[in-house]
Amino acid sequence: MRSINFLLLSAIITIFAASLTFSQVRPPVPRASQKASVSQTVGTTEISVIYSRPAVRDRKVWGDWPQPAEGEATLDNQNTRPEGAPLVPFGHVWRAGANEATLFSAADDVLINGELLPAGKYSFHAIPGKDEWILIFNKDDGQWGSFSYDKAKDALRVKTKPQSVSESAELLTYGFEKVGDRSATLFLQWEKVKVPFTVEVKDVVGSTMQRLRSYVAAADASDPVPLINAANYAKANKQAEQAAVWFTAALKLVDQQIAAKPSFAALTRKGHILIGLDRTADAIAVFETAVERGKLDGVNAADVAALEKRIASLKTAKP
Repeated sequence: MRSINFLLLSAIITIFAASLTFSQVRPPVPRASQKASVSQTVGTTEISVIYSRPAVRDRKVWGDWPQPAEGEATLDNQNTRPEGAPLVPFGHVWRAGANEATLFSAADDVLINGELLPAGKYSFHAIPGKDEWILIFNKDDGQWGSFSYDKAKDALRVKTKPQSVSESAELLTYGFEKVGDRSATLFLQWEKVKVPFTVEVKDVVGSTMQRLRSYVAAADASDPVPLINAANYAKANKQAEQAAVWFTAALKLVDQQIAAKPSFAALTRKGHILIGLDRTADAIAVFETAVERGKLDGVNAADVAALEKRIASLKTAKP
C-alpha cells in the first residue's frame, strides 16, 4: 500500500510540475496591451525600446496609493489593486509599460541625462512622482513586470521632470524627438503626462571609427572607394593617423588602376587622395593630367570643366 501511495504522490507531483512548465508557454492570442517598439540611430549608434502599450480605458492612471505602502516595491498588480487606486501609484517601481518589463538597448555607451550607461540591454523601470520621476536601468533584462525587480542589479538611476500635456494619449507611447548627430530626447507619454530624458552617445567619433574599421575589413580588397570614404571621415574628425593609413592604402590601389588604364575617373580619384594626404602640389599635377585625359577620351564636358575649376581654386588657395 505504501508503494502505491508513493507512486500516486509521485504522479501528482509530476503532473503539477508539468502544468507549471506548460503554463509558461503563452498562447498566440492578442494581448490587452499590445507589444510595440521604437528605435533611433544617433550618429551610428542604434538605440531602441521594446515595450507593451497599456490603455487608459477611462481609468485613473496616476496618483497616490489609497492605503499605507512603505518602500518603493511595485504595486503593479491588477489582481490586488484596491478600488479607486491608480494604475501607476506615485513612489513605487513601475515596469514603464505592461506585461514584460520594458527593454532599453544601446549599441554603444550612452549618457542618460548626462550619466553614463554602458552599452547593452536593460530592463527599464520608473518610480513616478507628481513633480519628479526616477528612471531605472536594471541589468536583469528578462523579467516579467517589476515583480522580481532587484535594486542591487541597477546599472543606473537618474531623475527627470514630468511634463503635463493637453492632449491625452490613450495608449502608452515611447518616441524620439530633437534628434541630432550626437543625442536625442527619448520620451514616454501616457494619458496627460509626458516624461522626456536625453540619450547622448558618449563617443560618436570613436564608435563610428570602430564601425569604419569593420566596414573597410569587409569591403572588396581591390576597391579603393571604401578606404577613401573611411579616410575622409577620419580626417574630418581629427583622426589624422588612421586617415593617412587608409588614404595611403587607397592610393596604392588607384595607382594599380592607372597603370592598367589611365582613365579620367582614376586620375581624378588619385588627385583627391593626394589632397587628403596634404600633397596639394602633387594633386594639382594629377588633376591636370586627368583634364587632358578627359578631353582625349571625350568625357562629359561638364565634368572636365568642374575639375578645371577645382584646379584653379587649389592654385589660388593660401597655403
